Amino acid sequence: MKIVIVSDTHGRHESLGVLEGDILLHCGDLCDVSDSSDYALHKVDLWFGQQKFKQILCVGGNHDLALEQRVATGTRPILRHATYLEDDEFIFEGVKFFGLPWVPQLYSWSYFQEDEVLRQKWAQIPDDVDVLMTHTPPWEMLDVPTLWNEHLGCRHLRERVAEIRPKIHCFGHVHASYGYEKSEGTTFVNASIFSRKGLNRPVVINL
Repeated sequence: MKIVIVSDTHGRHESLGVLEGDILLHCGDLCDVSDSSDYALHKVDLWFGQQKFKQILCVGGNHDLALEQRVATGTRPILRHATYLEDDEFIFEGVKFFGLPWVPQLYSWSYFQEDEVLRQKWAQIPDDVDVLMTHTPPWEMLDVPTLWNEHLGCRHLRERVAEIRPKIHCFGHVHASYGYEKSEGTTFVNASIFSRKGLNRPVVINL
């Protein structure tokens, strides 16, 4: 199974052109803080429709106000060309995916949750998940920004991932830590496309 992973496109999705594989995963921040309108989200959805995949899954990120509002108002479908996951699982060709959008620390931003609520959210992740999608990284795993040497990931998420050990845990949020790392049986992927140096390429994993 060819899995293509992106995150933090921040409205620059069209620069990636047409991608191809079995399943496309977007780990949030589809839109940008300068334009998080419903129309901006609509344009991302149209781009999803141009991609060559059997299935597309996405979660929200802290910049995705329009996405959060669609969920809150009961808009259906949330996206026409992708399946939105919020504390949900999706089985694709026998592989269990599970997606959550929540972020720590960023009070007043989209998908922010307090510390104790985050514990409860991460506890919902199934023990048998194969591919975990979040927007925030786990603590001390591809979570260091450019301007200061401080970890921005979630401690509680790291604890839960250590318990369940999915094959893949993909996320974004911290642009400067783009890349992947293997630890204790899990491949961690920070798929942030946007960076200060330009656009990164999607991460491709064959599972």
